[in-house]
Amino acid sequence: MPPASAPAPYSDAALPRLYVPEEVAAVLGCSAWWVKDRARRRLIPFTRVGRAYRFTGEHLAEIIRMHEARPASPQQHPAAARAPKPPTPHPSPPPAVPTARLRARSPRRARESQFGTAA
Repeated sequence: MPPASAPAPYSDAALPRLYVPEEVAAVLGCSAWWVKDRARRRLIPFTRVGRAYRFTGEHLAEIIRMHEARPASPQQHPAAARAPKPPTPHPSPPPAVPTARLRARSPRRARESQFGTAA
């Protein structure tokens, strides 16, 4: 049995730092509820320790990459931007669809009074 002062097989430097959802939320600028909910639904990477969600630095970097917004279209060259655009034809109005006229039915009181009462 090794003495108590002997180094453990895993040193503290080899273990990744684990962040709690509140710390991740502070970095991301969102709520801890959002972080826990996304982890529960398995939409973001996480580590589970017992019943608690924990996140490493790699998890945090991946979450940021997952939610990164990219430009919708590639940049145009300056020469292509100056070229005149062809005129676009005006869209024609949609064809008229015949509609049926709706008629309201008479109120229930009016229909019941037609037959009278048997009193």
